[in-house]
Amino acid sequence: MNDVLTAERTHLEDSRQALHAMREAVAGLQVFGGNAVSTEVLKQVLYRRMRALEDDPTVPLFFGRLDYARDLGAELDETLYVGRRHISGELGGDPLVVDWRAPVSRPFYRASPVDPMGVRSRRRFGFSHGRLTAYEDEHLDRGVVGESRLLADEIERPRTGPMRDIVATIQPDQDALVRTDLARSVCIQGAPGTGKTAVGLHRAAYLLYAYRDQLSRSGVMVVGPNESFLSYIRDVLPALGEIDATQETVESMVRSATGVEVTGTEAAPVAVLKGDARLAEVVQRAVWSRLRDASETLVVPRGSWQIRVTTGRQNATVAALRATGVRYTAGRALLAQRLAHEVLLRLEGMGESTDDRVQSAVARTPAVKAAVAALWPALDARAVLFDLLSDREALRVAAEGILSDAEQDVLVWQRPPRTPRTARWTLADVVLLDEIGDLLSRTPSLGHVVLDEAQDLSPMMLRAVGRRASTGSVTVLGDLAQGTTPWAAATWPEALGHLGKPDAELTELTEGFRVPAAVLAYASQLLPLIAPGLVPPRSVRRSPGDLELVTGGLTSVVAAVRRAAGREGSVGLIVADDHVAAITTALSDAAIDHALIAGAPEFVAHVEVVPASLAKGLEFDHVVVLEPAAIVAAEPDELTGLRRLYVCLTRAVTSLTIVHEGPLPPELDVNVPPGVTAARPDSQGPIP
Repeated sequence: MNDVLTAERTHLEDSRQALHAMREAVAGLQVFGGNAVSTEVLKQVLYRRMRALEDDPTVPLFFGRLDYARDLGAELDETLYVGRRHISGELGGDPLVVDWRAPVSRPFYRASPVDPMGVRSRRRFGFSHGRLTAYEDEHLDRGVVGESRLLADEIERPRTGPMRDIVATIQPDQDALVRTDLARSVCIQGAPGTGKTAVGLHRAAYLLYAYRDQLSRSGVMVVGPNESFLSYIRDVLPALGEIDATQETVESMVRSATGVEVTGTEAAPVAVLKGDARLAEVVQRAVWSRLRDASETLVVPRGSWQIRVTTGRQNATVAALRATGVRYTAGRALLAQRLAHEVLLRLEGMGESTDDRVQSAVARTPAVKAAVAALWPALDARAVLFDLLSDREALRVAAEGILSDAEQDVLVWQRPPRTPRTARWTLADVVLLDEIGDLLSRTPSLGHVVLDEAQDLSPMMLRAVGRRASTGSVTVLGDLAQGTTPWAAATWPEALGHLGKPDAELTELTEGFRVPAAVLAYASQLLPLIAPGLVPPRSVRRSPGDLELVTGGLTSVVAAVRRAAGREGSVGLIVADDHVAAITTALSDAAIDHALIAGAPEFVAHVEVVPASLAKGLEFDHVVVLEPAAIVAAEPDELTGLRRLYVCLTRAVTSLTIVHEGPLPPELDVNVPPGVTAARPDSQGPIP
């Protein structure tokens, strides 16, 4: 075994040296473009290539090996090492490492004794801080493959910091989703710990590899629920050599498109109504209702002649242009040319020769410009929405037959701001501005969009994301049981319809690789109430995990955190948002080093205090959840609160400790797991 390890370590060192040589070769290239612009473009290409070739000595360059055999159907008897990126040998020889996304790497994830795919044996490697420490062979030609200890160890290994890639542990069903063709849109309903986020990110990496030319032009975007989540996943794609995908939240996406900051808040019923898909028709009416019938004949001087276009012809021109489905702003520009064309028809009837230059000149005349301004006024998205929300009559006209009088009363501002620029726009408002902006000018489409936690988006938010992939495809990720917004989706077909991808293939992942069985079983007691139609998830972990219930207040919380911090791995203390201040003070008084997750966290502290509203999508080796009932009560309704609690309970990878002074929600108090610890209430009393 030592001889084998020595040989494999030598190959690892050779690969690392070859990667360094590849990076040095790129660094030594001189850039000479045909002009300043092309020179800068080439510099950016080289910069991205340099980034893709960066080496982290703590991350293994390869994690597997395939021994192909002709007698099993392979073209050659050869050995290939599978890693995160392709590493070339010297002088263009055989590669030292092949990219995990290459077709020849597929058997590492899919081959089995039933279908060896040309592979005689598959080798997995164990690493510690970048050093190769172990290997494990699976002889596919012998007909039986046992459970992989290295694979199980890698899945259950304690983790700290942001999310890492899972290229070494992708399962066959996950690999099938990752390698789905670019043309196909997929929706993955995944229970906690099933790897749906990782699958989505790895599909993005795969598509950028397999369709690089196409996606380098059209682009890839990952949309997450909040900045904390984006910080958590930020290193996954760069670790796989992909830096070209942009990462956004819905808020940052619409803010960038509209130029409007979110500065206001509103009650949940108002936000729910503004997120209703019916608002798309309301704002569409508001935009197109600005068209006006001609009130006077258009007169265009042409030399000694006065060319006239009747009001009827003007109205017919507007109607014909509107019927083409053109966007509002583009239609306004075309109207000038259409009216000029009407003038040219009359000139030609009078015997004058015309051409495109004459038409363009007529389109620029003051008379035509004035007619366009009267028939097809210039619009600003903020002005349109401002009028709707501040003017009851304008809203009534646009919403008649769509919204009830009571709903219109909910929408309209009770105390309107003076101007659009002084308005305190909410997130729902800015999403509506984005919708109006698309009516004015078409939103450019990307080649692919990965949308995570999609169940939490309103119909109007889904429309905003969907138009960014109107000619591309999407990977939709989420869990209906984790819908924690008042407008959360009830079904995936409904959500996919709003997204504009009703034909997306729906897949359900129910095998959990990260959440321990004991934790998952305990949290799943909530499923009959929060998502009765879903299949309960099943953990495939070897270890059932640790689950502890503790009765107590601040002292018990501090003690639980101290115990968790003494173990290997990250610690997350999840509390109701209103309890954050008291908890951070208690930890500081106890001299426990910690950090508060807020905004875009760095994940550098061993202990992280996590407001319940930001827990979604994150995971920690050890989780302490404080006062489940308080987390439920913090939400607008009980259903949303129980879903929020389900999210918080399923963030644990190794252990979960629940500390409570008040009673547990009845759904969790029915089947208390055996072996739990019941601590005495501490003297400090309940959390303020």
